[in-house]
Order: sequence, then structure tokens, then C-alpha cells
Amino acid sequence: MRNTVASVMAVALGFLNPNLVEATLLRATHPYAGMWVTDDGRVRHQLLPDGRYDEARGSRESAYRGRYEVTGTHIDYWDDTGFTADGTFVDADTLHHGGMVLRRRQRPGEASSPP
Repeated sequence: MRNTVASVMAVALGFLNPNLVEATLLRATHPYAGMWVTDDGRVRHQLLPDGRYDEARGSRESAYRGRYEVTGTHIDYWDDTGFTADGTFVDADTLHHGGMVLRRRQRPGEASSPP
């Protein structure tokens, strides 16, 4: 049902702005999009639904930016400067990346759902 509603919304938005169609569908269907944070809050990955990411480190916002692709539970990152990295989603709310454990940050009132 959720995907059907998203598809209808995307088509309706497409009449206004065709570029919104793909972004709307990705936002509704991408299981790992959102904020991922280390337990100490030092490293924060914002996985955007359009396949881009924005990583903050400590007080440095947007320390790294680039694109990512998810295949199953594996994620590959390509930084805009050419650096590459990868990680594994060990469950719906836990990402292992570069020796770190990041957890999905839930929005208030939002329940996690398995991918």
C-alpha cells in the first residue's frame, strides 16, 4: 500500500516537476535512507534517498560527501574526492563501517522496520 501511494504521489508530482518523480519513489522505497550515528555521536552519516550521502565528523558538518549504492545489506561509498569505503547493514538499525558501529537514528514516534 505504501509503495502504491508513493507511486501515485510521484506521478502527480511529475506533472508539476518531472525531477521529483524519481526522488519521491526512492524516498518511499529505500530501506536504509536516513541518519546513522555512532553511539558517541561523533560520526553521523545522512544517507539521502537519492543515493548521495553527507557525513559529519565531530563539529565538522559535511566533512565528507559523495554517493553510495546498496546491494542487499552491503553499502559502497564513493567520496566526491575519490576516496572509497564500504560497510554492512547487520540488521535494520545497525551499520558496520570502517571499524565503527552506526545506529539508525529514529525520528520521534517512528518505529524501525526491517528492510
